[in-house]
Amino acid sequence: MRRLRPVLAITGGFIAATALVSAIWVLSLGPAPLGKLEYSHVVLDREGRLLRAYATSEGRWRLPVTEREVDPGFLKMLFAYEDKRFRDHPGVDPLSMGRAAVQFISRGHIVSGGSTISMQVARLLEPRERRNLGAKMRQFVRALELERALGKDRVLALYLTLAPYGGNLEGVRAASLAYFGKEPRKLSLAEAALLVALPQSPELRRPDRFPTAARAARDRVLDRAALAWLAPRDEMARAKSHPVPRERKPLPVLAPHAADQVVLLEPDRREHSLTLDLFLQKNLQELAHERAQALGPDISVAILAVDNASGEARARVASADYFDARRAGQVDMTQALRSPGSTLKPFIYGLGFEDGVIHPDTLIDDRPTRYGSYMPENFDLTFQGVVTVRRALQLSLNVPAVAVLNKIGVSRLGSRLSQAGAALVLPKDAAPGLAMGLGGVGVRLTDLVMLYASLARQGEALSVTERQGDHAQTPRRLLDPVAAWYVGNILLGAPPPDNAPYGRIAFKTGTSYGYRDAWAIGYDGRMTVGVWVGRPDGAPVPGLVGRGTAAPILFEAFARSGSAPAALPRAPKGAIFATSGKLPPPLQRFGVIGPCEGAEAPRIMFPPDGARLEMAAGGQPDLVALKISGGRGPLTVLVNGVPMGVPMSASGGRGTLFFQPDGPGFVRLTVMDARGASDSVIVRLQ
Repeated sequence: MRRLRPVLAITGGFIAATALVSAIWVLSLGPAPLGKLEYSHVVLDREGRLLRAYATSEGRWRLPVTEREVDPGFLKMLFAYEDKRFRDHPGVDPLSMGRAAVQFISRGHIVSGGSTISMQVARLLEPRERRNLGAKMRQFVRALELERALGKDRVLALYLTLAPYGGNLEGVRAASLAYFGKEPRKLSLAEAALLVALPQSPELRRPDRFPTAARAARDRVLDRAALAWLAPRDEMARAKSHPVPRERKPLPVLAPHAADQVVLLEPDRREHSLTLDLFLQKNLQELAHERAQALGPDISVAILAVDNASGEARARVASADYFDARRAGQVDMTQALRSPGSTLKPFIYGLGFEDGVIHPDTLIDDRPTRYGSYMPENFDLTFQGVVTVRRALQLSLNVPAVAVLNKIGVSRLGSRLSQAGAALVLPKDAAPGLAMGLGGVGVRLTDLVMLYASLARQGEALSVTERQGDHAQTPRRLLDPVAAWYVGNILLGAPPPDNAPYGRIAFKTGTSYGYRDAWAIGYDGRMTVGVWVGRPDGAPVPGLVGRGTAAPILFEAFARSGSAPAALPRAPKGAIFATSGKLPPPLQRFGVIGPCEGAEAPRIMFPPDGARLEMAAGGQPDLVALKISGGRGPLTVLVNGVPMGVPMSASGGRGTLFFQPDGPGFVRLTVMDARGASDSVIVRLQ
């Protein structure tokens, strides 16, 4: 016993010294690497789906991911291949370390590292160029510290986020998106096995560079998974027959302008949630790109879709192609100030309905009218005579709209739209005028969509929001419910573009002066969509018309929304249903104060309606006589909607005019007196 004491003392001293040295060495390592990592900014849709990601400042794709966001089959395969006892050990697996130690002693070099997932995380957090015993011991210590500080779930999340996959790809999410074009929530056996195999030697197994090596490594993982009975052997065999991807796919770039803005507003946050819907955004982004390509290399398209009930944006396509410099793709055309054309007319009539000066079936004149030095004209330079307000809005006639605007007041229209949240910008040094109702003001697509969504909400305005979690809004009154419903009911009957369904959505088109902007805004009971088409630099585009260019895109946007059109709200209490003659006298005809005694309505005596008139053979067509009876002067005569000559001044008598026809065909002749009474005939010249 006495002989053993010195041995025991020496042994104990050695152990104590070793423990002391080890403790000093561990302390020299410093605290565990739990510092803040730089992750990629990720922008998500309303359901948490990835719209866009941004590389880190080092140019790495490092997308955070958790265990619940990864396919369970991938995790089972990962544990079977990398760390069978991950859930049981404290960070270091004694059995694996023992096997690795025996191999090291027997062969004199490291054969199997015995690394656990926790140790690999430690190596990723503190990379070491040399693979030696000291580096392995450091991983050993760090793995224990990490598990004690973070727990299993967070350590696993770090591995899923940091594991290298070749190039600048880090983490299973970035790799799944780059190699398979999808999130790692649901992976095939072949895909899961490849993602398990790549981190072992990411650069030498990159499928886009070394597909043969990648496939061989994947098949080894499948063999190990088959031994662990993770799937039937026949399924494993089929998985081996699948090719590996030979190129990287671009990560999603959906709603790039919205993503840029939210990242700029909150640079310290790494995860940003928007109200957009990924599938609708993708569909409308593709639609804008397709139509812009067809329209020409300088044309861009912007589309905004908003949920009526909440005011939340569901899709925002701010340009036809974010990366197309010729189309100024990075310019946000949903926020650009542009001339709205005729898209403000519904709100002019809405205020007229609200004030009780008109009804949808009120008769109104569409004839040449001057307001001081301003004389509005219709887009096609013709006039329709006496029409209902309903028809005037559906045909987007300018003269009746200006007449109603003159009645309700330009300032009242501007203030009401501004109070609802729309920012209207007049040209520099310009005062509000009647031209404002026909597009003589700057407005954003976002504000136009907000105004039309207010009509769908029966006159209550909500600002368009895009970030989830924004504060609830207090609705602002744009129009009273009856007026808003009248407008929607009229727009629902507007003639749709060719091959589009009738009566599905309430919509309005617009074309700015000089063919610079084409618009179409429409809504159903669920959603409001606005479309702008034009050149971002404001240059004119001959033939660019809202009805022919923007309206087809609008209807296609609704078709691609994935839902059937929803019905508009029912008529609110107080709505009047009556034809023009059954309305209260003040609403029967706009601009007529009372009955005019002593003058009968004008009447075209010759030619009679439906007459056929023979023209002289060859040469210039003969003048055609037009005989008129009655009416209060001055009388205005229209040939195919275009006023001719000097107005007749006769009142209650007879007069004869002559007009020069353009050639054979049908001609519509109209006469209107000072009260707005009119008569029309259609004759055929042959």
